[in-house]
Amino acid sequence: MNHNQDRSKLIIYYPIFLAGMLVLGIYLGTYFSNGASQPTTIFSTRSNSNADKITQIINYIDREYVDTVAKNNLIDKAIGAILEDLDPHSYYISAEELMAYTEPLEGNFEGIGVEFLIQDDTVHVVSAIEGGPSEALGIRAGDKIVAVDSSSIAGTGITNDQVIGLLKGPGGTQVEVDILRNKKVIPFEITRGTIPINSVVTSQMLDGTTGYIKISRFARTTYDEFIEHMAELTNEGMKEIIIDLRGNGGGYLNAAVQISEEFLQKNQLIVYTEGKSSPKKDYYAMKRGTYAEMPLAILINQGSASASEIVAGAIQDNDRGTIIGRRSFGKGLVQEQLSLPDESALRLTVARYYTPTGRSIQKPYGGDVDYGADYDIRMAHGEMMSADSIHFPDSLKYTTPGGRIVYGGGGIMPDIFVSMDTVGASHYLSMVSYKGLLNQFGFDYADDHRSELGEYGSYRDFRREFQISDQLFNDFVAYAESEGVEKDKYGIKVSEEVLKLRIKAYIARNIWGNDGYYSIMVDDDKDLREAQIAVSSTASL
Repeated sequence: MNHNQDRSKLIIYYPIFLAGMLVLGIYLGTYFSNGASQPTTIFSTRSNSNADKITQIINYIDREYVDTVAKNNLIDKAIGAILEDLDPHSYYISAEELMAYTEPLEGNFEGIGVEFLIQDDTVHVVSAIEGGPSEALGIRAGDKIVAVDSSSIAGTGITNDQVIGLLKGPGGTQVEVDILRNKKVIPFEITRGTIPINSVVTSQMLDGTTGYIKISRFARTTYDEFIEHMAELTNEGMKEIIIDLRGNGGGYLNAAVQISEEFLQKNQLIVYTEGKSSPKKDYYAMKRGTYAEMPLAILINQGSASASEIVAGAIQDNDRGTIIGRRSFGKGLVQEQLSLPDESALRLTVARYYTPTGRSIQKPYGGDVDYGADYDIRMAHGEMMSADSIHFPDSLKYTTPGGRIVYGGGGIMPDIFVSMDTVGASHYLSMVSYKGLLNQFGFDYADDHRSELGEYGSYRDFRREFQISDQLFNDFVAYAESEGVEKDKYGIKVSEEVLKLRIKAYIARNIWGNDGYYSIMVDDDKDLREAQIAVSSTASL
């Protein structure tokens, strides 16, 4: 047995070992105290299975330990320790955490349907979610929630979690909310309902023929959202498409398969999965995709994982489009969820997935590999700045039908590498971004000038006509200083254009949502510019 196997067994049985040592200590203490007591028997003579040992040890600790212990916590920790050493993506989810894990992937939740932030100890509505009960009642961006069910929440030190606890709830239940608008308090009785969580963050035309769609996760509703947005862009004259999967950590495999299918020919392989106890399962395009001939580029980066990599791998291995950006995360493991009687769950890796050429893109883990430090390691090796720093062994080389060389074992390597954009970078920019001051300043400005900003009519008009004046920029610098970020003449000069662009984008977000924000941020997007060149050249061939 090798060293890694020895280590794995040690960690798997570590919780049992600790509990056993605790029991042994109690045993010895009992045996030697006053030389009179006899050792206590805690194990049943009817079973010697390890499962029974774990149960009996935890029960004994719960019953006899000197202080009160939370038995459920002991069980959760034991399960977590066992799973932790299997692979980085097998894990246990407590009943309390399960909803937070699954809600974004289900595509909806139940509540009143507002996005909010807490500023100056007051809950501000950033937006009423489209299709939710708050929007239907006329609650809008800029409103302030000052009371819930007759209890004041303004000036009380309320937290985000407390606000969520007050406003979320089962569909059909009611909550009374007092809204402060234009110095008047307006009472609303809101019936909670099902609120959509959109995974297509934005879609828009970048020019007369190029469409752009950004997907944040692969949820149950993602495919339907995607098809709806593609149809809208087609009606606006789209001839080529850029799909942005940067920072998309994945989600449901089926959503990735469905979206990939829209760009492939019938019977082309999308992905296959296989594991020790999971027979090989192939996922083919069941039809000719609606957009099978449309020029396509996909943006990825180091935060693109799992289902994002399935889409990128399917497109790359079928020589269907161009992958642009930086090497993806490298998660090629498939988890299956086991629901437990106490409403907790276990997500266990049951298979690996393979791209159409047969490559597994799972990056190394286990042993001495610091899986969590992968991003820092990539930075230190210079990978974010140069493709030459990335080396794949020949043993992981694969060839697509079109003759392109692709590699497994560490994410999807893009066809066109784009280094991380450092233009305008400075310590000053990092500080104001880290503290959230750009977002906050943009919100404050939008809130104070909501009426006049509304006169622009659309975010496209705002993008074209609104400029960040020198006075407004100086106001931001003064605001940042009041929030603890000292003036840095060099940093401010280096980052001025980037700062102005982001201030403008955050102002737009607080009036027109994500469409407004991204319509401006695309002007400073190096990856996106490369993608536009790629799809435009493909379209002109």
